[in-house]
Amino acid sequence: MAVEGYKVNKFHGPTKRYCRTMDLKNDPVLIAEYINRHSRENASPEIREEIRSIGILEMEIYIWNNRLFMIVETPIDLDWDAAMNKLSTLPRQQEWEDLMSTFQPMNEGDAASDKWKMMERMFHLYE
Repeated sequence: MAVEGYKVNKFHGPTKRYCRTMDLKNDPVLIAEYINRHSRENASPEIREEIRSIGILEMEIYIWNNRLFMIVETPIDLDWDAAMNKLSTLPRQQEWEDLMSTFQPMNEGDAASDKWKMMERMFHLYE
C-alpha cells in the first residue's frame, strides 16, 4: 500500500475527472487474477491504446477487498457518452469486456458502461 500517495500527471490544458465504481465477484482467486490481468506486465497494450485513442488521458483503478474505484482524466471538452460509444466499437474492446465478465458479476456481452457505475462528487475542498 502506498501510504506516501500516488504521483498525479499534469496535462497541457484543463482536464476533468470521472469517478466510477464496481464490485468484483467476492472470490480471492478471481480477484488475484483480475489484479494480475491489469498489472504493468500483463495489461494489454492494444487495450491501453484504444482507451487513449478516444481521448482518455489517464485511468487509474484502485481496489479495496472486492470494490474497485476508477478515476479517469480527460480533456475538458470530451463528450463521455460519445467516447464510450466509440470505445465499444474498437477491435479489442468486446473481447476484453467478455474476459473481464469472468471477474465481474455481470453478463457476457455487457459493455463497460453497463458494469462501471458513475459516482457523484459530494464533497471537495471548496475554494
